[in-house]
Amino acid sequence: MSLFDLQTLLDTPWLEPALGQLRRARSAGRFPSALLIHDQRGIGGEAVAQFAARLVLCRESEPPCGVCRDCRLFEAQQHPDYLRVGPVEDSKLIRVEQVRELCEQLALTAHGGGATVAVLSPADSMNANAANALLKTLEEPRAGASLILVSAVPSRLPATIVSRCQRLALATPARSASIAWLERRRGPGPWGEVLDVLGAAPFEALTLDPGEVARIKRETGRALDAAVGGSLDISATAEHWGRSEDLELRLACFENWLTARIDRGARRTGPATEMRNGAHLPESESDLNMTVLLRVLEGVYDLRALRLTSINRPLALELLLRGLSSRH
Repeated sequence: MSLFDLQTLLDTPWLEPALGQLRRARSAGRFPSALLIHDQRGIGGEAVAQFAARLVLCRESEPPCGVCRDCRLFEAQQHPDYLRVGPVEDSKLIRVEQVRELCEQLALTAHGGGATVAVLSPADSMNANAANALLKTLEEPRAGASLILVSAVPSRLPATIVSRCQRLALATPARSASIAWLERRRGPGPWGEVLDVLGAAPFEALTLDPGEVARIKRETGRALDAAVGGSLDISATAEHWGRSEDLELRLACFENWLTARIDRGARRTGPATEMRNGAHLPESESDLNMTVLLRVLEGVYDLRALRLTSINRPLALELLLRGLSSRH
């Protein structure tokens, strides 16, 4: 996991309350031995976890000072008492072997004679055995050791783990604040379109080319409009999208396109309007088939969840696009 620049983090307005709370806990000598950061994708949970780790490791009176030995080792990603556990490579799970090794390391005395801190993210990706292996460490934490869990879905964690952690919920940034922050970090760009695709995920947007995301959004929208009108070369489009590295962005654009039309259709027709039984959507969108839209949307959800598996992605995309086409 890449290291977040400290100055970038300190210049993130929606995270200021959480950072202040962590600073006060550290200054008062009551930093929790187990902290659960409840974030949402792309709003900065990983960055806050790293800030918390900096606070724990820095031994100066106003941490993180950024200049002491501990801070410099952390910035160089070489601190021996900073541990991080996440899913291995393309795996979606944190496995029991990883957690057992982490617990063994947390039980040892710190290399530098100070604190030890571990970040486990996303914590809700632990399988059941891994979660059970973590419990003993949470129940009997070693003095000077801190465990930081990051999760967008804490409800997926066992209640026995959640109950042993102090929770810190992060605020969702306003769209205007996200755009202003991205412009300060990266300069002008079509950041509004990027957030249309990603949602309220400015930290995720920070890693992408805004022009390329905007291009994919527009291109995908034109293709889906063409599919509705029956003029899209569905086989070629599905093959191209399914083999490309930007499939996740394409699927996000696909999902947003469908959701927008479902919302418009619901506002226009109202609950009393009879749904069409036809298999396609008219190009004018004057009489949307909500059943078709919802069925295709469910298929997009499934493909987003399965895209890293051995599923035939071009075939799955072709079926979805044909679901919209008036010529299937």
